[in-house]
Amino acid sequence: MPSSKHFDPEDAVEAVVSLLWRQGWAETGIQDIVDATGLSRSSLYATFGSKHQLSLAALRLYLRDYVDPVVTALDGGGDGLPSIAAFFGRLIKARCWGARARWGCLATTVQLSAQGADPDVAEILAAHRKHLDQALRDALGRAGELGQLRSDVDTEATVEYLMLLMQGINVRSRDGADVKSLRQAVAAALSAIRAPGSDADTWPQGK
Repeated sequence: MPSSKHFDPEDAVEAVVSLLWRQGWAETGIQDIVDATGLSRSSLYATFGSKHQLSLAALRLYLRDYVDPVVTALDGGGDGLPSIAAFFGRLIKARCWGARARWGCLATTVQLSAQGADPDVAEILAAHRKHLDQALRDALGRAGELGQLRSDVDTEATVEYLMLLMQGINVRSRDGADVKSLRQAVAAALSAIRAPGSDADTWPQGK
């Protein structure tokens, strides 16, 4: 790596995040990256080593800046089911509004592509899934403590179901699913595990 740079490497990685997110990992070539960053190939290779390493850095940055803050809001369990509903509300809002609306999720797109089998990519995504898995467990545990869950709820199965629901939203939002239908799907899923008589809010309003 060069001892001095005339550019901020994180700015370059951020540009690649947008490129991979919008265009796709396999579909993005080094010339696309040169054009998006305004940097020469020699500068990119000297700093990051390869297109692959730069793409891995972009995936890490994407998870850190765009996904982890949403997941971290669940850490500790929060208010139980309302916190899970709010998590899904923020997810739907991120996928359906703003400059990156309908781009889907970079992590999901990579996971479903051939690159998902790459050991380096798989390691990054596994760490992300572990964080999300634990956050959902915390929230469901808190929901149980507050009497918000049905007595027969299987935590293991519910965590897996909610993970699948999240992945479905990532895919369906990119395909053009409307916000109302996505919210209704989440509300139906959470209402199915809510204890009878519980006043826990399971409608996923965006925050």
